[in-house]
Amino acid sequence: MTWSIVARDPLTGHLGIAVASRFFAVGALVPHIRGGIGAVATQAFVNPLYGVDGLSLLAAGKAPEEIIAELIARDAGCNQRQLHLIDAKGRNAAFTGPACIDWAGHLIDENVSVAGNMLACPDVVTETLVTYNKAMDKPLAERLLVAMQAGEDAGGDKRGRQSAALAIHRDQDYPWLSLRADDHPDPLAELIRLHAVAGERYLHVAETMATRQNPTGRTDRREIDEKIAALEAARIAEGRPSASFATPLKM
Repeated sequence: MTWSIVARDPLTGHLGIAVASRFFAVGALVPHIRGGIGAVATQAFVNPLYGVDGLSLLAAGKAPEEIIAELIARDAGCNQRQLHLIDAKGRNAAFTGPACIDWAGHLIDENVSVAGNMLACPDVVTETLVTYNKAMDKPLAERLLVAMQAGEDAGGDKRGRQSAALAIHRDQDYPWLSLRADDHPDPLAELIRLHAVAGERYLHVAETMATRQNPTGRTDRREIDEKIAALEAARIAEGRPSASFATPLKM
């Protein structure tokens, strides 16, 4: 009842997952990522432990194919499951249980995989992958979003639309970006709007956050504040409305 894309950016090593479904809050359980370790999407008759344990096994150095074999061997319900994953080196693997509801299947390519079940047709997975590979000139978040929209345009979840999510990790345990539309008539469009909102302020503030390499982060916000102010001034000068629904700041 879901399709998703799991990817590693070959230039940066950043990891990302995008997912959409006619199911409430798909972003709560499908995507699992750990920066510098790997990314796992668990779906169909979802087993969240595939994500939790899959990341632990990736951190222990196991290869994706080995991890799939281990996870499904311990799960009597595996025929109804689907998962795909990638490690920090770009090695990836996928599994679609034979009892997943048609159309169900997956495609694997270099540094990326797409998998889905209960889809309108195989073109959903194919178009998602083809579009992603054609968009390598775009930043990872935009690449994932245009790819998922191509899958939606090809038919998407055959039951309709309800939720979608986008998560990107750089090299930290916490996400650089995590967006969810849990219950929306056009959840992918909502993710695109949220990504635009993030670009107005959030992603610039995120550059100041603490990392394992720099536990203090950047506490002098003047440079970031100046950049945000310049972007805001340019937006206003061009007559572009903000993508945000936030109320005006109280002075």
